[in-house]
Amino acid sequence: MSTRTLITVPAARRGEVVEIRAIIGHPMETGHRPDSAGRLLPRDIVTRFECRFEGRTIFAADLYPAVAANPYLSFAMRAERSGTLQFSWSGDNGFVHTESRPLTLT
Repeated sequence: MSTRTLITVPAARRGEVVEIRAIIGHPMETGHRPDSAGRLLPRDIVTRFECRFEGRTIFAADLYPAVAANPYLSFAMRAERSGTLQFSWSGDNGFVHTESRPLTLT
């Protein structure tokens, strides 16, 4: 199964504050919901999201079972130079997904 993500990194001018948006396709099963036979479905959530710019963490969030499926995160950063943003999601059952996007100053 491939993981679907949508990441938006706008072009920016030096010193401008930009909004970075990221969404990942993930069911976020809480572990509290029963299946059709009445057995609890096992917990399967994304527990951590991190965004790094050139190796430095610029945003991180711990996620919990109350977070909806397909978690969407949005945060701001000041664009001081061009570089690479690294996005990482990790969670239950060994789930790890990483992607990168360029931040380009105009």
